[in-house]
Amino acid sequence: MIAQKLHLIPELSQLFRKIPFLRTTAREDAKASLYGERYLKRLLWYLFAGTRGGPSRAEIIKALQNRPSNANQLAQILRVDYKTIQHHVRILEENGLIVPSDKGTYGAVLFLTPKMEEALPILDEIWSRIGRRKINETNTG
Repeated sequence: MIAQKLHLIPELSQLFRKIPFLRTTAREDAKASLYGERYLKRLLWYLFAGTRGGPSRAEIIKALQNRPSNANQLAQILRVDYKTIQHHVRILEENGLIVPSDKGTYGAVLFLTPKMEEALPILDEIWSRIGRRKINETNTG
């Protein structure tokens, strides 16, 4: 019985080598998170400050931070055309910043991903550095 179990150990180690996430070390995880954070910052700079639609995307993120909504509700909240909201939602979804409750269905509620929730301070920093108006200042009334 013990001989059979010892025979499985080399097979298990080969299996673990084939599965990348099982062989990462704490040092590799730290590097990956550092790289991930740097990539995320660049992505946010591009999406919110480097494109013409950045302010609209930032307003969508802030609106979803306050209350998960569907695209139609976002269009009403932000006073923007529904097709425009759909476009920005698609871009934010493709970049992993928001996620729908039921992908591909009309009226799906949109939520911030955990990655975007953690990156909200980065968004605020970007907005303060580019010196534009406060996000959502037109929606206070």
